Amino acid sequence: MKKLMMILSVVAASFLLVACGSTPKTTTEAKDVFLGEPSDTFIVGLDDTFVPMGFRDSKGNLVGLDIDLATEVAKRLELTIEFQPIDWAMKETELNAGNIDAIWNGYSVTQERKEKVDFSIPYTGGGQIFVVLEDSPIQTWDDLKGKTVAAQQSSSTVDLLINHESGIVDTFANGEIIQYPSYNDVFNDLDSNRSDAIAVSEIYARYTMKQKGAQKYRVLDKSFAEEDTAVGVRKTDTVFLEKLNTTLTEMEKDGTLDEIKNKWITE
Repeated sequence: MKKLMMILSVVAASFLLVACGSTPKTTTEAKDVFLGEPSDTFIVGLDDTFVPMGFRDSKGNLVGLDIDLATEVAKRLELTIEFQPIDWAMKETELNAGNIDAIWNGYSVTQERKEKVDFSIPYTGGGQIFVVLEDSPIQTWDDLKGKTVAAQQSSSTVDLLINHESGIVDTFANGEIIQYPSYNDVFNDLDSNRSDAIAVSEIYARYTMKQKGAQKYRVLDKSFAEEDTAVGVRKTDTVFLEKLNTTLTEMEKDGTLDEIKNKWITE
């Protein structure tokens, strides 16, 4: 009986040692560094409602300028690409936690964001504008005084407005910007007359107005900011950033970048 107990104890101890010595690996393990080696899985984080950069078509497929651009870069670097819709307000957190490898979705370069991520070379740019309904009495910035103005939460639009040298946000109703999770919500707010005006990326606005009927809207005379759009990566991913910049430069030189931009950007 004692011999049997000893044997069982040895067997149990062996199993325990094997269990302790083996750590199961999962494919969803967060990354500290992404090198962008051939066959690596490249996870791109995006807001899948942001036309024309990355959005769902009528069949639910992800399409858009940034989808085409990221796909072409991944092809040239021999990466397996995955697109991961994220809460846009959490984009830098998702990136720095290693859950995604890039923020690539009309991501504007701002000083505040530079403190959290590294940016690729810019691949496009544009303005930030105010949009009103065609029959609105609002004609100029001065007419926004006391009016309800909406924009997308955690967007560069909000940052640029809050930091605008004119202090224009203080003149809005209650001295604030009404913020929604997506630009879709922002435009819907204007369409339903809950907001008097919206502040929005010009690239997004021009595309959306064309889809909804440009005659329904009017853009106030001047943009309140100009900005560059680039890809955001972790500050530890210097090797990948160099590869990304080299590839974007090649695509600019061979005309691929302009071809993709011309497909999606509405003047």
